[in-house]
Amino acid sequence: MSLFISIELSVRSIFRKAILGLAMLTVACQATGNKLSVHHLGDGQSLLKITEQKKYILLPIEEASPESRLSMVCDNEVIQTLNVRLAVTKTDYYVPIDLSGHRNISFNFHSVPDDAICWQDLKLSDNYDTVNKESYRPAYHFSPSYGWMNDPNGMVYKNGEFHLFYQYNPYGSMWGNMHWGHAVSKNMIDWEELPVALAPDGLGSIFSGSCVVDKKNTAGFGEGAIIAFYTSAGERQVQSMAYSQDNGRTFKKYERNPIITSTVRDFRDPKVFWHPETDRWIMVIAASQEMQFYSSPNLREWTYESSFGHGEGNHDGVWECPDLIRLPIDGSTQKKWVLLCNINPGGPFGGSATQYFIGEFNGKKFINDFPATTKWMDWGKDHYATVTWSNAPDNRNIAIGWMSNWQYANQVPTTQYRSANTLPRDLSLYKVGKELYIRCAPAPEVTALRKKGLSEKNIRVNNSYNISSFLPQDKKTYEIALSIKNESAEIIGWSLFNSKGEEIKMYYNLIDQTFSMDRTKSGITGFSEEFPTVTVAPIYKDAELNLRIFVDNSSIEVFGNEGCFVMTNLVFPTEPYTRLSFYAKGGSYEISSLNVYPIK
Repeated sequence: MSLFISIELSVRSIFRKAILGLAMLTVACQATGNKLSVHHLGDGQSLLKITEQKKYILLPIEEASPESRLSMVCDNEVIQTLNVRLAVTKTDYYVPIDLSGHRNISFNFHSVPDDAICWQDLKLSDNYDTVNKESYRPAYHFSPSYGWMNDPNGMVYKNGEFHLFYQYNPYGSMWGNMHWGHAVSKNMIDWEELPVALAPDGLGSIFSGSCVVDKKNTAGFGEGAIIAFYTSAGERQVQSMAYSQDNGRTFKKYERNPIITSTVRDFRDPKVFWHPETDRWIMVIAASQEMQFYSSPNLREWTYESSFGHGEGNHDGVWECPDLIRLPIDGSTQKKWVLLCNINPGGPFGGSATQYFIGEFNGKKFINDFPATTKWMDWGKDHYATVTWSNAPDNRNIAIGWMSNWQYANQVPTTQYRSANTLPRDLSLYKVGKELYIRCAPAPEVTALRKKGLSEKNIRVNNSYNISSFLPQDKKTYEIALSIKNESAEIIGWSLFNSKGEEIKMYYNLIDQTFSMDRTKSGITGFSEEFPTVTVAPIYKDAELNLRIFVDNSSIEVFGNEGCFVMTNLVFPTEPYTRLSFYAKGGSYEISSLNVYPIK
């Protein structure tokens, strides 16, 4: 049943000589059996009272408006404070505040004009519509049903469930009000959203971090408890802890938070893991432009061990979101420690990106084996905050990242939600000469998404080869699996395009030994001058070139030779790419196999 709200405005000019000389405007907002009253107190301050409530109050949002502060008061106690871009001239969309479980509710608003349209558009409702209205919402990448998402947090596996926590703003589709959102999955593809896991408190907003399963009850919260470590971001950034005794459904914050403090201003994103060789827990924290290592026997008391970063890798921005994992080297029994280091800005094509270091870790200190080379995990623009699942099954190292870039993440052309995650990727190491590199292969669970589609073999490309339509009209998300044998071509290229001339160009340059993706004419690009770009990855000349290309409603992920290189880029076409054209320059090549698998 739809809710009809009649807003009755009664404006009285009252010039009373009060202590502050403030004028008060009362606005009575009446719904069917519900009442809202707004008292304007002057200087952009207003008091809203709810005398008969529904489950939600729906706040009208205008993204072009500045942030205003809103305090929710229950029985004269402030129970929540948040920043919201309330509608001043027009309403872009609504966000809900859950009123259930509270009585005698009022809201204090700061920095909102008395004549703002939000006072007319406020709503009370027992429902909030989360049905997808976004044409760019991914079909097979996780995104929140509404609101803003960035870094994946606290990823942990327990009892057959992959837990994904994430930086989340439930009160708008732009960054702010950082909570930990929460979703669970059996296969890292089909996700069930759960209630917010961690909300801001007196120590600040809830920034990024990690979770572990305390199998030996070292912390004393119970055998098998899931323990979360996160940054409390107030005036300073400190590290805090929370624990769950019900498989991650609810968390209780540790009463003696914070557990680690520092004089460093950018001090965040704790990653915790068990180090069996020293029988201790290890925490890695990003501290400005270095990584700091701490150890603990019980997850409560922590000892500083060492730092890494001076003179190592890229330092064009702040280091963030660390991870330290031990990866196998393909074709051998050896393993190496890998330190993931996300940096913003400083990526190879501008903005945020993930670099990594390969070396040794003895429980106290990390040593980089390849200090002369800066290595990038993904060669696209839209792969950041990459971390791995703790306690993953079968000793797998499974990574997932945030699929956007801080240069334009707040401006991409969606409204109901913003941002998605990358596909899950299984990590290992491979060798080229004396160098080691990360292999990021699509997780096996991704292959199960394939449906029957186009299949062709032994296509010879001398000049060009066109496929006018390779998908049924009701299909627009798919995987392309491609194997190419080069004969004499210097450039091996192809375009994905639509009837409007919007296209994605991809090509190998076998002279320069590079792979490139050009999204300059991919569709909607004008929201940021940093968005239209060509991204380039180094490749190694192989007799056969194998690719898996995943196309979703607003992204393309390319995995070369089972993840020897990866390139992730957002795209916003005004209609799906359903046409494919191959071309060759300087010679010819053969497409030994071409498969297009629709993905629902």
